[in-house]
Amino acid sequence: MTDIAELRVDLAATLRWAARLGLHEGICNHFSVAVDERGDRFLVNPLGIHWAEMTASDLVLGDAAGNVLEAKPGPDGPLEVEATAFFIHSRIHLSNPAARCVLHTHMPYALSLCLVEGGRLEMVEQNALRFHDRIAYEDEYGGLALDNSEGDRLAAALGNRSVAFLAAHGVIVTGPTIAQAFDDLYYLERAAKAQVLARSTGLPLRRLPDAVVQRTAQQMVSESGSQAHRHLAAIRRILDREEPGYRG
Repeated sequence: MTDIAELRVDLAATLRWAARLGLHEGICNHFSVAVDERGDRFLVNPLGIHWAEMTASDLVLGDAAGNVLEAKPGPDGPLEVEATAFFIHSRIHLSNPAARCVLHTHMPYALSLCLVEGGRLEMVEQNALRFHDRIAYEDEYGGLALDNSEGDRLAAALGNRSVAFLAAHGVIVTGPTIAQAFDDLYYLERAAKAQVLARSTGLPLRRLPDAVVQRTAQQMVSESGSQAHRHLAAIRRILDREEPGYRG
């Protein structure tokens, strides 16, 4: 099992990189990773720290009951976790321990598909095909996740899928590792952007044969793990040169 110090560095790197790509929303939205197989303890970004300045030591260790187990002092007092982060992430980690990493964002192009009636990521483009049969769509907005019941509702909507589109809200992307979840997050937004731009032309989307969709999706699954870890390793190399403070 990866040690907690390494998980901290990986999660801080993805938060910083997400900020560079414009996938963040101010100091809101949350990335988490469970530190054990039970999913009842997890690292999560604290409230009040911008993703662009996140460091490994800023990450808070919390538990499923909403307790902060480890946190350093922040610029405005003890670091704490936004309530919605606990209620969304804890319930997903507990209900699906295979979802070791849970990423929740309001990234713009994926979010735009959550705002239109019947919004779906269509299997019409190569990046989208990696998500074939992996997306759950939650089509009823329930307000802010400020209690276990709303967290449980979102966890149930996700079910055994690895991605959820949340009506009027944003997306949740999960994975067995930080690298795999972030790689999916990145390509999900790329796929959503391509489809939003294609739809803006007013022309119909070109459909792909079902056999091609199935075969390509299977090909992508076989390659995804290795690519994801290389992707994160490359991000860390860039940050090590340009923003080495993220490791602190």
